[in-house]
Amino acid sequence: QVQLVESGGGLVQAGGSLRLSCAASGRTFSSYFMGWFRQAPGKVREFVAAIRWSGGISYYAESVKGRFTISRDNAKNTVYLQMNSLKPEDTAVYYCAAKPVYSSSYSRNYNNWGQGTQVTVSS
Repeated sequence: QVQLVESGGGLVQAGGSLRLSCAASGRTFSSYFMGWFRQAPGKVREFVAAIRWSGGISYYAESVKGRFTISRDNAKNTVYLQMNSLKPEDTAVYYCAAKPVYSSSYSRNYNNWGQGTQVTVSS
């Protein structure tokens, strides 16, 4: 199995920036999607961004496109989510996730999850 640990959450003012990190361990990730999801109080968990570990092809939800950037550092086995121009509606618990590329869809069916990190954007 893959173990995932998120960090970097916190409190930031609207318009500010924050970078989340997801440290992965347990196996090679060359054939994996790595994703970021978020869940706000009273709402379902939603897809934010994903990246193929090999090749670096990335995908984004329309709500964050142009503001968020997903990336990975192969040497550190770490995936990042750079969040710029943050809005109060971005407030949520952010989760890192992983799954094999062959599992279908970059935005669904993830089976490895981190514990989550809280991001709060104030007005």
